[in-house]
Amino acid sequence: MQDLVGMGWRPELATGILSNLDRIDVLEVIAEDYYETPAGVSALKSLARQVPVAIHGVSLGMASVSPVDCKRLEKMARLVDRVQPESWSEHLAFVRAGDIEIGHLAAPPMTSDTVENTAANLAAARALVGLSPLTENIATLIYPPASDRDEPAWLCETMTAADGGLLLDLHNLFANSINFGLYPREFLARLPAHRIHGVHISGGQWIDAGDTAQRRILDDHRHDPPDPVYELLAELASQCPNPLTVILERDGDYPPMEHLLAQLDRARGALRRGRAASRALSIPSSSMLPRARTQGDARGGGGFNG
Repeated sequence: MQDLVGMGWRPELATGILSNLDRIDVLEVIAEDYYETPAGVSALKSLARQVPVAIHGVSLGMASVSPVDCKRLEKMARLVDRVQPESWSEHLAFVRAGDIEIGHLAAPPMTSDTVENTAANLAAARALVGLSPLTENIATLIYPPASDRDEPAWLCETMTAADGGLLLDLHNLFANSINFGLYPREFLARLPAHRIHGVHISGGQWIDAGDTAQRRILDDHRHDPPDPVYELLAELASQCPNPLTVILERDGDYPPMEHLLAQLDRARGALRRGRAASRALSIPSSSMLPRARTQGDARGGGGFNG
């Protein structure tokens, strides 16, 4: 089992990334940045020969009662075919209503209808792209109206219905837990660990929640992952049977590259702790190990004088 730890490709970080590929296991690129840029695709193919690349979509709108846009899927299929990435992924979100783009990854109502239609959209994506996508849980400041179940239940049902893999964003999990009264570790424990293959880690900030006294966490990708995210990563590594690809996301207020590389190292440390804990649990204690056979055992005497 080999876990991979890397970061999202951003033009602002390009020089630092290319100078430190020996410390970066994998890079994640935004698919839509390459749909209409043949030169960009050629550069991406060159990059993929140097380091594993994952392709991450932001505009398909998989979690919707509307069918996924086939033209957008065709663009993704062409990009995946040309680049041959380590994986491709999308969000469990809706992003448009009819022809109106809302410009945001919005959480769908968590109902049986969205479970069914999301599964159908993921099946269409698998058929057209030829490779199943990993799907990512999203952060939200407003719990989706009309929902009739909580997020862990909806994620489990959706993954089962789609028979798909999960790209688990741990900061999204943490933020939604805090914002809506869940316990992050219990949220994690309720997810199907065998379906988790990818992980996002990032940070956010506290904001005031309107005219109420409650504050909420905004997932803004402009801050370091907080300590609980690394603790959740270690917990996940202790439970998950799959190799994990962990991506650090940063979309602004960029610190020095060495600071970001230190966060990758911290993620590796969390993975090692979790894997070590898993191995320790799988090793029986000495009191449970079979007793060594003695000469008395060999003669059928049971090893004691009776």
